[in-house]
Amino acid sequence: MKRPAKPRKRSSTPAKKVKRSKFSHVARVGMPRIGLESAVQRVVPREWTIAAFDPRLPAVLSTPAMIGMMEVAAAQAVQPELPAGAITVGTRIEVDHLKAATEGATVRAAARLVGYHGRFLVFEVEARSGDLVLGCGKVFRAIIEPQTFHARASAQQNS
Repeated sequence: MKRPAKPRKRSSTPAKKVKRSKFSHVARVGMPRIGLESAVQRVVPREWTIAAFDPRLPAVLSTPAMIGMMEVAAAQAVQPELPAGAITVGTRIEVDHLKAATEGATVRAAARLVGYHGRFLVFEVEARSGDLVLGCGKVFRAIIEPQTFHARASAQQNS
């Protein structure tokens, strides 16, 4: 004769929830295709270094300059697939600046469209000088129509 099964004890810890990505990787109608890429390459001028802001600091690529290169690469990646007259504007950045590049170094910033977050485009970005990774992270951009954007911005300033 079989014994009745013992009731299972309930765990005192709640079940782990499966983390889901906040980003959609599914192509959307009217949106640029996932996987679009672009890169920009520049030699670091003195004006892009933190020494240009404070001569006591070293002449290395500033974080805002690195992010600016990443933003340009992201904008260029999707521009050919935007509606006529539309552009993208940056809305959020999640970037780590990991290493320094000196004035005169050649820096390459690359961006790849990896998903959508609501109406925003999500890009993975990276900046390198040779084999050295200077920075990496995510950049978010929104598609806008410039005339409408300028009208709204002006209205907000005047109110």
